[in-house]
Amino acid sequence: MNARTARILLVFGAFLAGLALCFSVILLLVGPRDGTSAVASAIGGPFTLTNQDGRPVSDRDLLGKPYLVFFGFTHCPDVCPTTLFDISEVLRSLGPDADKAAALFVTVDPERDTPAVMKDYLSSFDPHVTGLTGDPARLANVFKEFRVYSKKVPLDGGDYTMDHSALVYLMDKSGRFVAPFSLKRTPEAAAADLRRYF
Repeated sequence: MNARTARILLVFGAFLAGLALCFSVILLLVGPRDGTSAVASAIGGPFTLTNQDGRPVSDRDLLGKPYLVFFGFTHCPDVCPTTLFDISEVLRSLGPDADKAAALFVTVDPERDTPAVMKDYLSSFDPHVTGLTGDPARLANVFKEFRVYSKKVPLDGGDYTMDHSALVYLMDKSGRFVAPFSLKRTPEAAAADLRRYF
């Protein structure tokens, strides 16, 4: 075997190894085709938090309807209000069918986001959006279940902001994670997608 043939075989072997690795990663992310994705089953879980009216809300209260979950905070300057506006537009596009779905805004800043603060903040958005807060330990457990990143970031003057992940989760009628819910489309297209899970 000459050097040129050896190089060709080496490059071809590396290509096949890369292809196998790529296929394995895709299979891991997509999961088996029977709908029992290991990744999906690892996101979400039971919770009981407090809504903006001071009442407890649990995952069991949402059984029977698909719902969106977004983690953020009321002092957020841009991502959170924009995302909540987009979610509100999707719910508005559902019309009367909005009662068949739900949307949760879970705070990553329980220190400031009391039920009263959440209620005032959410008055600017669709009434189907439920704000959830709670004690830090309960929220930390929910963050872990949903694989949410959040971190307190000090600012000048003793104030602070929150750094956090900004994914919108789509959960089905049984409370199982389906997929990230894209808001980078028209509200009508997003609403049509959400209707598929009624």
